[in-house]
Amino acid sequence: MDVKTLVKSMIPPSLRDIVHAGRLYARRPEIYFASGPSFTCPLCRYTGKFLDEHASYGNRKYVICPRCGSRERHRLQYCVLEELFATYPVHGQAALHFSPERPILKYLRPRFAKYTTADIDPRRADVQADLRKLPFDDNSYDFVYASHVLEHVDDDRRALAEIVRVLRPGGVAILPVPIFGDTTIEYPHVVPTEEYHVRAPGRDYFDRYRDVFARVDVKSSSAYPAEYQLYMYEDRSMYPTKNCPFKRPEFGERHVDFVPVAYR
Repeated sequence: MDVKTLVKSMIPPSLRDIVHAGRLYARRPEIYFASGPSFTCPLCRYTGKFLDEHASYGNRKYVICPRCGSRERHRLQYCVLEELFATYPVHGQAALHFSPERPILKYLRPRFAKYTTADIDPRRADVQADLRKLPFDDNSYDFVYASHVLEHVDDDRRALAEIVRVLRPGGVAILPVPIFGDTTIEYPHVVPTEEYHVRAPGRDYFDRYRDVFARVDVKSSSAYPAEYQLYMYEDRSMYPTKNCPFKRPEFGERHVDFVPVAYR
């Protein structure tokens, strides 16, 4: 046993909790001012207030876990992945993670024998790649993951075809996008104030996946424990706005999020 482990073992659990809480509050003092109910993060097991997020395209409540930084989408994706990996063998397999985000990257990377990250920005990944023309051979990967990417891609059908091409038969792709309303809205141009989106995917967007994949299962926020906070809490009634000029209004404070699991 090393010295650090020995010292930790001598501190009572209750005192360790106080120390951990003190460090967290020192790093994220905004927790003191957080409102609303307490939640539990399934990734890091933090329990307490979650932080709101304020951006040019709108504000959302109860978004960020102050300990690991996960957002609603990461927590929902984690729940879906845990369910998938209970039956889908990944050890010894190869995974491609496009535009990797840290909370899911840390969870996924250790599970695969080969793990490749890719992004159009070479500073963010192992390989510089355009999702519309991937620099990988046919049948290269067993698993492809691209979260909140396709809403940025103009020729998304070509990108989907590329994902299918690099997947081996029986492979799985996890391809969530932000969902707004029932019907997908294709923008006439890129919207920089909306994180350079080219569309607002609706619930019908996953029909494009069904055109190229053998099977698509869509998982939703409502399928998992409410304590994890897997919903989008935001006011969508004010759309369209100056920063989001093409979105349509949607009423209600809490909105369901979705994760499609696509099988080749």
